[in-house]
Amino acid sequence: MSHRNARLTFHGRRLLIERVRSGRPVAHVAAEMGISRPTAHKWIRRWYSEGDSGLHDRSSRPRRTPHRTAAATEAALCRLRQDRKLGPARLGPILGLPASTVHRILTRQGLNRLAFLDRPTGQVIRRYERDRPGELIHVDVKKLGRIPDGGGHKVLGRQAGRAHRNNVGFDYIHCAVDDHSCLAYSEIHDDERAGTCAGFLRRAAAFFAASGINRIERVLTDNAWPYRKSSAWQQALADLGATGKLTRAYRPQTNGKVERFNRTLLDEWAYLRPYTSNTERTAALAEFLHTYNRHRCHTALGGHPPITRVNNSAGQYS
Repeated sequence: MSHRNARLTFHGRRLLIERVRSGRPVAHVAAEMGISRPTAHKWIRRWYSEGDSGLHDRSSRPRRTPHRTAAATEAALCRLRQDRKLGPARLGPILGLPASTVHRILTRQGLNRLAFLDRPTGQVIRRYERDRPGELIHVDVKKLGRIPDGGGHKVLGRQAGRAHRNNVGFDYIHCAVDDHSCLAYSEIHDDERAGTCAGFLRRAAAFFAASGINRIERVLTDNAWPYRKSSAWQQALADLGATGKLTRAYRPQTNGKVERFNRTLLDEWAYLRPYTSNTERTAALAEFLHTYNRHRCHTALGGHPPITRVNNSAGQYS
């Protein structure tokens, strides 16, 4: 890719070719465009041999790298990384490689961050994504301690906040996230009983419909009792025409979209600032959801907010 001060872009190279083809000397055209004669001749040769496609930038990567680390050594390094979860400074001496070389190999193999690995098995986590909005909705409940009036330990300090903490109970944040677009909906309740979960699912479906996701095909949850045994939950699924799916036991990675949303929920809403009351924190949830769905950049979506992907997919899957 051309840098911002480049003498020749693709348009400039086309202009160079046009001026030379008009009969003007190459040396004169090169001087006018501020480049050397060898450079001008290089682009002319490429144009004669390849046409306009030859005027595009090419990768500077060499065709072969004789001194690259042997494939067997790279394979051994990857096995050590996945089995022992060690960093470059400790893997290097084991294989007789500099730490910088180890880091470069791990980056090339997609193992440079432990977050990319499933910690128990060491396998690379494969991110999946459904093809269309509404094909799969992730649902989960996050349990969060309530804030006593006057503030908890984040406002009053650890010792003073402990006295206010007794018998304040918990909030249950029910969350639903669309797998394809990451569009999210949340509500705060006093419990996670079957009737509450079923009512939340119906309201979440109404929210998704108002946002452009008209049909929910499947709903993925963990193995909590309301999702497995409750007739109210099953009736809510039937009313929506959706199929219920359960994660593997003790495998929260399966429900990873909503688990990741829960972490964002804590970082960017629940623990964003010290709240002086539970009511204040509850009131801030709506603003967080609006920002998350309509303005927050998501790396998994190419830097766009979820509502953009819903809108872009509306015509494709309508």
